[in-house]
Amino acid sequence: MTLRIVSYNIRKAVGLDWRRSPARVLRVIDGLDPDVAVLQEADKRLGARPTALPREMIERETALRPVDLSLGAGGIGWHGNAVLVRKDLPVEARMRLVLPGLEPRGAVLVRVGGIWIVGTHLGLLRRWRQLQMATILRHLGHVASHALVAGDFNEWSMARGFEPWQDALHVVAPGPSFHASRPTAFLDRFAHGSAVQILDHGVARGGLAGMASDHLPIWAEVQQAR
Repeated sequence: MTLRIVSYNIRKAVGLDWRRSPARVLRVIDGLDPDVAVLQEADKRLGARPTALPREMIERETALRPVDLSLGAGGIGWHGNAVLVRKDLPVEARMRLVLPGLEPRGAVLVRVGGIWIVGTHLGLLRRWRQLQMATILRHLGHVASHALVAGDFNEWSMARGFEPWQDALHVVAPGPSFHASRPTAFLDRFAHGSAVQILDHGVARGGLAGMASDHLPIWAEVQQAR
């Protein structure tokens, strides 16, 4: 099975025009035709942390459904991380991961098509990012080779910063994705184990993607290596 994976920091559906428009974000996501969409900043940070993308709107406006990862009735994710999957695609497992950090951080883990997909938004400080990477790898354990990590890794360097993963996961940067108005930083990336093959990847530019968030979405076509 080949899966089309999209990763997108949606900034709580607030666009560059400072309008909150979940419908606009969903049009961007649906236009990329993903099997799995891994989202960051999908829930608001205050109070009950309600979702920025209403469940009924997701299911009405796209071919996707949210994976049940939230602890509260109003959210769809865990520490802002959410996963949408194609409606006819079974979710074989799901899990919430607590990550260390000065600020609350987490990751979500789902198994789809035999691939363990981790969605995360790593911290702002490299020291904490590396502790979070080590925690994700420890949670993956023996399935790390069959895993794909997707998200906003918050690492500005192209040469260093991913040392905790260097022996287990290969980091792929599809292209500059931040800031959406003038993309120069490769903050949004994938990391995959040896049993996962990335066939193609890229950054969605132009149209609504250039306005819907301060990040551009990235995508990858993946399958289990033969």
